[in-house]
Amino acid sequence: MSIQVIIALAIAIPIILFPAAFVWYLNIGGVFASVKEARAARKAQKLAVKDK
Repeated sequence: MSIQVIIALAIAIPIILFPAAFVWYLNIGGVFASVKEARAARKAQKLAVKDK
């Protein structure tokens, strides 16, 4: 491989991977928020059933 191809890959790979990693990070954050919300709702429901 010539040096120009190596330099082009070194520049292009981070430009392509950064948006993909950012979207992946946002999706994982949304999943964690949903799980946390579901656990809180389940806990509140259990407490409501115990209080009756």
